[in-house]
Amino acid sequence: MVERKVGLALGSGSARGLAHIGVLEALEKAGIPVDMIAGTSIGALVGALYAREKDVERLKDSAKKWDSRRLAVLLGPCFRRTGLVWGYKIEVEVKPLLDAVRFSDLRIPLACVATDIGSGEEVVIREGGVWQAVRASGSLPLLFSPAKLNGQYLVDGGLVNPVPVSVVRGMGADFVIAVSVMRRKNGRNAIKPNAFTTAMHALNIVLTSSGLIASCLRG
Repeated sequence: MVERKVGLALGSGSARGLAHIGVLEALEKAGIPVDMIAGTSIGALVGALYAREKDVERLKDSAKKWDSRRLAVLLGPCFRRTGLVWGYKIEVEVKPLLDAVRFSDLRIPLACVATDIGSGEEVVIREGGVWQAVRASGSLPLLFSPAKLNGQYLVDGGLVNPVPVSVVRGMGADFVIAVSVMRRKNGRNAIKPNAFTTAMHALNIVLTSSGLIASCLRG
């Protein structure tokens, strides 16, 4: 009998993405194996930490300091020319957990999704240093400076693939468990956008449009 592979797609969602840990815990308790993970933004971070140890209890211990108040401090004012917040503080907290880890060291295959700020295209990272990939996948425009990796300037993968189901399928998953923690904002429950969400949506539209134009030119 051919063994079916289970893939996990962990989506973006800032601090709400810590809910991914609860999903991993539930899967472990149910005895459902995770054979591969694709993550975007906070999903890439949680996925990387789990893929490193394959131990949800250690992941929970690491995440105890990452409640919403602590994340607000980590994202505190550290202004630079290319980003309102460079991300130094969060790098100090998180980087040591993954800095020496390479994709080949992980116990579960992992893919991190980022966006090429120049072309607006999706970039899937599966080799090299894990921290650099996680940093690129979670580089929110306006909050973090773009991450330079392999000659590309990369920003948050949520702009092009917020829940990377297609990526984990491409890794060979037969079954995909997709986890989205983004709130729906439609109909009567629509929430008026603030300056940041407006800028993010505008950038998403620009990147999507530039990608379509580039595709037409190549065709």
